[in-house]
Amino acid sequence: MADSENALIGRARKGDEKAFAQLVSNYRDRLYSIASSVCSSMPSEAEDVAQETFISAMKHISSFKANAAFSTWLYRIAANNCWQRMRGGKASRMAELPADTSKSHPRQPSAAENAIKDELSRAVNEALSELPAEYRMAVTLCDIEGLPNAEAAGKLGLSLPALKSRLHRGRALMKKQLEHFRRH
Repeated sequence: MADSENALIGRARKGDEKAFAQLVSNYRDRLYSIASSVCSSMPSEAEDVAQETFISAMKHISSFKANAAFSTWLYRIAANNCWQRMRGGKASRMAELPADTSKSHPRQPSAAENAIKDELSRAVNEALSELPAEYRMAVTLCDIEGLPNAEAAGKLGLSLPALKSRLHRGRALMKKQLEHFRRH
């Protein structure tokens, strides 16, 4: 039976490197996904943000307060790392949207459909990458990662109304940027 997260955190606080390595393993993919969506489509950039997040978490694990979820703490560190990189003038591009592999689409799309999907994917990625960081993070957590608003607000350290405001503004900006697709 795998150690519970609280037991791993307790052991990591005492300097147990294996426990911290297990925590990294538990959250690596999710943090990389968020870093890819929010910070950059360049894999090295996303990997750097995820790695910096874990290094910072390792250095400061003793300051983690168990009144919040460990994942929330990690996501806040990752968000801060992304925002610091964006403020530092690094270009920000978004990861490609995943392909639709649902079973509700059994037939193969035509070349024209694939071209339209690719064009839309690029336009959405570009529109998302042009959003201010605080809107991008809200849209990424809620609309791409699928988190409930209350959970996303907690991860970002925001009130629910503040998150909803950021979502509304981010979505409105994206809608405006993607207006030409609605005419087709």
